[in-house]
Amino acid sequence: MKKSKIKTMEELSEAIGVSRPTLSRYFQDPDSVRESTSRKIQLGLEKVEYVPNFFATRMNRKSTGMIGVIIPYLNDLFFTNLLEQIELAAMDAGYTVISQCSHSDPAIEARAAETFMSMNVDGALVIPLGNQSDLKVYRRLESRLPFVLVDSRPKTMLDVDYVGTDHEKSCDLMTDYLCRMGEPPVFLAMPRVNFNALEREDAYIRHMTAHGHKPEVIGTEMIEEGWHFEAHGEAVLDRHLSRGEYTERSILCANDRVAIGALRAAARHGLVPGRGQKGGFRIAGHDDYPLCPFTIPALTTIAQDFEAIGKASVLRLIEIINGENTDGPPKIQLFDGILKLRESA
Repeated sequence: MKKSKIKTMEELSEAIGVSRPTLSRYFQDPDSVRESTSRKIQLGLEKVEYVPNFFATRMNRKSTGMIGVIIPYLNDLFFTNLLEQIELAAMDAGYTVISQCSHSDPAIEARAAETFMSMNVDGALVIPLGNQSDLKVYRRLESRLPFVLVDSRPKTMLDVDYVGTDHEKSCDLMTDYLCRMGEPPVFLAMPRVNFNALEREDAYIRHMTAHGHKPEVIGTEMIEEGWHFEAHGEAVLDRHLSRGEYTERSILCANDRVAIGALRAAARHGLVPGRGQKGGFRIAGHDDYPLCPFTIPALTTIAQDFEAIGKASVLRLIEIINGENTDGPPKIQLFDGILKLRESA
């Protein structure tokens, strides 16, 4: 039997024989109406084709039950993994996640923040683009909504709650390992646009200096506008290998995507980095990008704890939404990275 289509709650109210306010209460919380009424509505819904309007059922509620999340890139599996953990943690807490992507564009990032303010989401988790971000927009977002930074944070927003990885400790861990394996590593950096890359570079320089080694940083300049991490890593290392430089040195990359590009440059020059190879040429990264075990050779890296970061960021945001633990300095939660030893170093 073909079900009749119902488009509005008014039509549904007439079809089932209960008032519109009762239907609204039912869709917000089925336990808020009498059991007999709830059963009547359930039986009525089985006979019609109707999907309640998500926003309409939340119009008169103090809470929309929504959390906004801004991520910088959709083509980066690191952020899709992190978003997955955020969504799972939010669902467990009874919230719906509305996600927006910056697409490497600060204007789109700003528009995403404005969208969340217009939607009156209960709070926002933001993974900023980097120093291209319009920080004035985030200050406005912070003044309007509960707000937590995730994964990276601007130096100008150290007063905002933050959940991420202890990049200094993790970079120390990898630098120390590479120094023990052979010659002190060279740091293959990125142009000055990424907060985490800068933190790792600074940690590398401090560690090398503290242990009496001379830091060497390459790749800080933009080679071509719009190049993603892999292309940058490939071009920088290719340039040095073409001059016969660093063929027996460890290359510590700012992140795994830069390292994947470096692996390609090494292959072009007939070099196979790794612990089992002759000479001291090695390549390592940071993040444990999901493709790292499948590169050739498999990439040695530092794994970030996606699940812990995602869960902690959601729980902290909900605390702020509920007005809990909001006194005092900003709450900073940093998780340790884990050294993942594979073939490349």
